[in-house]
This record gives sequence, structure tokens and C-alpha cells, in this order.
Amino acid sequence: MLIDSHVNLHAPQFDEDRDEVIARAREAGVGLMVEISDRLATFEATHALAMAHDDIWCTVGVHPHEARHYPDLTADRLIELAGRPRVIGIGECGLDFHYDLSPRDRQAEVFRAHVHAARRTGLPLVVHTREADDVMAGILREEQSDGAFKFLMHCYTSGRELADLSAELGGWFSVSGIASFKAAEDVRAVIRNMPEDRIIVETDCPYLAPTPHRGRRNEPAYVGRVLETLAEVRGWTHEEALARTTDAFFALFHSVPKPAAA
Repeated sequence: MLIDSHVNLHAPQFDEDRDEVIARAREAGVGLMVEISDRLATFEATHALAMAHDDIWCTVGVHPHEARHYPDLTADRLIELAGRPRVIGIGECGLDFHYDLSPRDRQAEVFRAHVHAARRTGLPLVVHTREADDVMAGILREEQSDGAFKFLMHCYTSGRELADLSAELGGWFSVSGIASFKAAEDVRAVIRNMPEDRIIVETDCPYLAPTPHRGRRNEPAYVGRVLETLAEVRGWTHEEALARTTDAFFALFHSVPKPAAA
């Protein structure tokens, strides 16, 4: 099954043609999409998309850019929202020291609240990390020692050391359109060493459209190109890449029923 594990269909970039974008994804063979929560202020829109479509599921969480707006966020609040139907993960959450739109200590506090929610619910954690490898590594190592939790290093473009640690701790990885960019050989080098049974694909739409769509608005219909890139990088056939990413997705997002056809 072709699966887009990370879409932002609630984003304003889709306000004019959201239904058409979803239809194009289905026409392109996308069988399932995960609509990602980036802040609680828009969670109702995110959840509504999942409730309205049998092939869309969702997460609940706060992106590190938004952490400054949630000084009192608790694991209990995330767990409450995660109890709704069709919520299958915690996040997107993590650390982003590139833009520093939220204070770094606040990002870490909010991230840990998500970790605790993931551990208590058993739902996988969707992790965003950018230019924060050492701090992220420390938090993941410390929190895993306090109690295991599933986690996904989403749209992974960070360094080899953090990738190796994440793999050692049992993490999954998602590959995005960045892997198709001409100048992204460092990203492809890391992808070649990811655990073959813990890799999935995503678009992160409306951002990061893969080649040859780079520079345009991204959408779930393009996730097939990401899969093609992954197959090329890993030396897999299309069928192998499709089978491996499908199995890895359902192993991670275990609360999603696996269709017989998959």
C-alpha cells in the first residue's frame, strides 16, 4: 500500500482545493494518509479531516515552533485528546534550533510532555529535529532509559550519529522529498544505513515537494516519487520498497487496522 505518513492538509495552502487534493492522492494510488497536528489550536480541523475520510488518520501534538504558546502543556492534556477516535500518534513535536521560534528550554519541556504521553498511551511519537542533534540525543537516551516508547524520526535530515542512536533505541525513520534533491547526498548517505524494516515515506505537504515538483506546493499524490527515490537509494525494486514501507508503517502505527490487500 502506498502510504503518505505525514500530511498537513489542514494548512491554509489547501483551503481552495482540499477535496481535489485528496481526490488526486487517491487517483495516484495513495491508500492511506496521516494528517499531522502541529498545534492544539488547529487540532479540531486536523481531527475533523480524519473523521470525515476513511483513509485519513491523525495525530495530536505541538510543533517546536509553537512551543512558546504552550507553557502549561501537560501529558494529561495530550492523552485526553489522543483518546479520540482515529488519533494514532503523538506529535509532531521535538526540537528546532535552526529558527529558534520558541526558547530552547521551552521546546525541551514541551517535547518531554509529548514523550510522556507517548509512553503512557503506547502511541508512537512523531519527532521533528533540526540542528539539535546533541540535545535531542540526550533527551531520547534519557527518556528511553526511564521507559520505552515508540518513536519516528520524521523527515530525517540530521546527522549520522543521531541516526545511529535513534536506530539503536528502536526508532523508525521517514524519508521525504528532500532525498530527491540534487544537493542532498548527505541525506541519501544516512538513508542507506537506516534499518531496512523501519523506514516509511512521507510528503510533509504542502512543503518539500520532491523532484521534479520542487518549488511547487507539495501534495500527497507526490509520495510515489518519494518511494521511487527511496528504492533508488537503497537499491530496492519498487515492489520491495512498497512492501517494506507498508510493513514498517503498520508496525509503527499499530492502532491502524491493516487492510487485507496490504
